Amino acid sequence: MQIAVLALQGAFIEHENMLSKLGVSSIEIRQKKDLKKDFDGLIIPGGESTVQGQLLKELDLLSPLKDLIVNGMPVFGTCAGLLLLADRIDNDTRSYLQTMDIIATRNAYGRQLGSFYIESEFEGIGTIPMTFIRAPFIKKVYGGASPLATVDGHIVAARHGKQLVTAFHPELNNSLSVHEYFCNMVNGSDY
Repeated sequence: MQIAVLALQGAFIEHENMLSKLGVSSIEIRQKKDLKKDFDGLIIPGGESTVQGQLLKELDLLSPLKDLIVNGMPVFGTCAGLLLLADRIDNDTRSYLQTMDIIATRNAYGRQLGSFYIESEFEGIGTIPMTFIRAPFIKKVYGGASPLATVDGHIVAARHGKQLVTAFHPELNNSLSVHEYFCNMVNGSDY
């Protein structure tokens, strides 16, 4: 198995390190020609969604990535990645890939000072560490999407078919469980 990590901006190295600890190889997607490489799944990291979205458009990656996801490519978006995959962002007029049946709220926990750490339940895994940095949350899931984790009444992880999103940054903690969950999705051996 080989997982591609969108490496335009944000915490892509941290995701690559987590995959390496699981014994999974990774490649970086930086430009359109990288999409021709062989990979089985895609991670869209946290970072700044507006910057990543703009770069996706400028590098002509937005439409090809959307096509891959719509055609069944497993994808895992964290924080900014959640916003890029969301069908709609309720407090922003911008939209990006729009492949997941969720409505997100950007910077839902406030600015950098609103960052926090908690341990909470994740369906199919158990209690895991969750680090939130200027995090969004999911205001609504519908259609094919279902919630996987909530914190203080807000949905912070969801799944829609082969799409997985977290509002938190599992790549910033020692637990490999969420990355392992995604790799199992890629393999077709779901939780």
